[in-house]
Amino acid sequence: MEYLQTGYGVSERRACRVLVSSRSTQRYRSVADRHEAVRLRLRELAAARPNWGYRRLTLLLRREGWPANHKLVYRLDKEEALGLRRKVPRRRVSAAKRENVPAPSRCNETWSMDFMTDQLYSGRSIRILTIVDNYSRESLALRAGFKLTGEDVAGVLNEVIGRRGVPTSIRVDNGTEFTSKAMDQWAYWKGVTLDFSRPGKPTDNGLIEAFNGRLRAECLTLVPEPG
Repeated sequence: MEYLQTGYGVSERRACRVLVSSRSTQRYRSVADRHEAVRLRLRELAAARPNWGYRRLTLLLRREGWPANHKLVYRLDKEEALGLRRKVPRRRVSAAKRENVPAPSRCNETWSMDFMTDQLYSGRSIRILTIVDNYSRESLALRAGFKLTGEDVAGVLNEVIGRRGVPTSIRVDNGTEFTSKAMDQWAYWKGVTLDFSRPGKPTDNGLIEAFNGRLRAECLTLVPEPG
């Protein structure tokens, strides 16, 4: 229709007559709700959690009070091409933009949490969960084990909360233990925000990385005796 009107300089009426089309069809404008507010929030959640699918994003939206079921979120996910974010192999391309995070102003405002890996003398691998208060720089927990799951992490956090109280947010990476359903449910019921770092950007959680480096140097690295 637009080609006939611009290319041949004819009116809309004549172009419709040539194409055997109704003028009401040509002038129709969709009145369907595009759910712009839900789209905006969905893009924000997908950028913060690049490895989550539409079903888990639906759960987050419903927790925040958005009237969105899994069918609507699936359709919006496809229209916004949000699923394509997991197919980009280069970390610098898939990394989300991150705003400057203000420094904590009190204890229990922000914690940082991470895992370390080491080996015993027998060669068996162990993992160590480290938790640090970002304001006081105090080590809140060190838990070692051969296998630590999301449920184990939630249990350690409950022990720390029993002594210190509930934090406002916890900075973590995108490890499977921190992105697990157990941790997601724990954070929801406790009212704690899990602040995920960008893939390939350990500097987003630099405090715990520095703490783990000192812990490894002072406690895990064997120093040969002189002579």
